[in-house]
Amino acid sequence: MGFEEEAVEELYSKVWSHRSAMQRELNRGAHGEVFALRQLAFHGEMTPSKLAELLRVSSGRVSSVLSSLEKKGFVTRKPDPDDRRVVRVALTDAGRAEIECDMEKMRSAVRWIFSQMGERRTREFVELMREFMTYMSICNPGGPRPTPEEVRKAFEENE
Repeated sequence: MGFEEEAVEELYSKVWSHRSAMQRELNRGAHGEVFALRQLAFHGEMTPSKLAELLRVSSGRVSSVLSSLEKKGFVTRKPDPDDRRVVRVALTDAGRAEIECDMEKMRSAVRWIFSQMGERRTREFVELMREFMTYMSICNPGGPRPTPEEVRKAFEENE
């Protein structure tokens, strides 16, 4: 077994399959209210169908999530002024505050982890993650592997 296969096995058995408290918290919001709030904060006002596309869930699921968020005062749904058949979803000030609080908690936890790792190892980790994610962005499972030219171009775009 080459180092590549050993590394894949290590990632699967020790890293990706291990669910830390932080991973569970991130996954909790992957298709629900937290993720919807994050998408609205990042992309701004949008239609429920666009939100469903971003969350990769059904329109029924988005409707349920939006109803819950609306009851909490985190979002509003209103007709599009140009086409009253279209509904637009927007964050309220309370929704914006909620997502900012959520993101700050996550940032604080990651800062603590980095403080434990130290500056040198943190910088190495971030650089290695940037490199890894660049390769992941061009490598399609089951598809042909990127050419050296495609790899070079991907790294130029990510500088």
